[in-house]
Formats: sequence, C-alpha cells, structure tokens
Amino acid sequence: MRDNHPAPVPNSRAPDDAHYPAETASEVRTVAELDGVLVACRACPRLVDWREQVAIVKRSAFRECEYWAKPVPGFGPADATLAIIGLAPAAHGGNRTGRIFTGDPSGDVLYAALHAVGLASQPTATHPGDGLVLRGVRITVPVHCAPPDNRPTVNERNTCRPWLARELALLRPTLRVVVALGGFGWQASLPVLAAAGWSLPRPRPAFGHGVHVRLANQNIGRDVHLLGCYHPSRRNIATGTLTVPMLRDVLRRAARFAQS
Repeated sequence: MRDNHPAPVPNSRAPDDAHYPAETASEVRTVAELDGVLVACRACPRLVDWREQVAIVKRSAFRECEYWAKPVPGFGPADATLAIIGLAPAAHGGNRTGRIFTGDPSGDVLYAALHAVGLASQPTATHPGDGLVLRGVRITVPVHCAPPDNRPTVNERNTCRPWLARELALLRPTLRVVVALGGFGWQASLPVLAAAGWSLPRPRPAFGHGVHVRLANQNIGRDVHLLGCYHPSRRNIATGTLTVPMLRDVLRRAARFAQS
C-alpha cells in the first residue's frame, strides 16, 4: 500500500520510547508534520504487537490486501471548524486501509451520515485515494493504533494523549465544534480541550447522546461547542442504541454551530 502521509520530522526520541508521543508532538508546528511523526510511533508494545499480528493473520475477506499496520492519523483539513473524535482504528478497517473510519462498518455509517448533511463529498469510504473529501471536518481518535477487542488500556490512552492534544491545539484557530463519539471519546476530549485553553464546568459534564456543552476560551475569545453522540459501532446500530436519524441530527447541529 502506498504511504500517502508526510515523512516524519526530526525528533530526539526513538519511536519505541514511551516518551515519544509527549516529546515529539510538542515539536511539530503543522497538522501535516503531526501526521508524519505520529505514523512512526511504537510507544505501546501491546498495540504494536496486535496491529502487526492482525496484518499477518488478516481477515479472510481481505486476504489479498496489504495492511497499513501502523498508527492511523486524523483525516480532514487542517483548518477544520468541526472535529469528530472517535475511539481507535478498527483492526480490519483503519488498520488495514491507513485512513480512520475507512473500510469498516462504523465508517460506513459515519461517512454516509456526513455526506447526507453536506459534510462529505461522497457517502462511502473504502481506501485512501477513493476521492472522499471532508468539508470543514477533521476526524481523529484518542488512540491511534487498533487495540485488541477495541479496548485500549488507560495507560495506552494516556501515552497516546499528546497526539490528540497537539492536534486540537493546531486546530484551535479555526475550531468551533467538537463531536465526541461515545463515552471513551468524550472522556478523552475533556482534558485535551482544557489543556488547549477551553474552560470546563465543574463538575465535569457527563457523556450522553445529544449532550451539548459550551466551553469558553478567554485566550482566543471564542467558545467551542462540545456535543456527545453515541459511537456508530456495529453493536449500537444493530441494537438501535444509535439510529441513522439520531446520528444525522447531531451532525446537523454540529454543522450549524460550526457555521455560526
């Protein structure tokens, strides 16, 4: 598979050093540079072993595919007004294709909904280079490697956090709205939003579908709207916990806030 991500910028830490994310993320000055250093990361041994094992064993439907098997960076423009924060790449989705929410059932639902509300150029996402363009939206995750059973550990989440913190800091000049998909994305978003200068209410707001919190940032004089949305996982869709109309409604609200 062709590597379409920028080459890493020089850094002082080896990619398998536990401090690589924290010390390297702070050095980058653009979103493109962030993506470049992120894809080299090997800071979490369990996640590295899993993502690479999956790429060898593969799923029968993808037997002929060459898996990406590296950390998956965010996707979307560097001047996005809306950020969508999920959980982690799917083992046979983003870990295979190299693009977040691409080639898996959750992505099928998410990108179709984004297209329906005018935030994506097409309803399908199959592979990088398929023509998909996001309109004012950047999609990212708190954990950039596919975790076993879709469950990163607390330590893995914390080790990976500097990537998300730096990404939101780089988006800060244009960012108006954050949509957190699921409780994991919500909990991961709160500390990085606080670190980027937005004030969190006390007690910290609890996750819920459709929850809306307005966060002030006195440094830049502009608020950001934080919206909660159930994750478009296969299970949530199958059980009706999240329906397509529910997802579209949150995305429409997010788009209105982003344009205001």
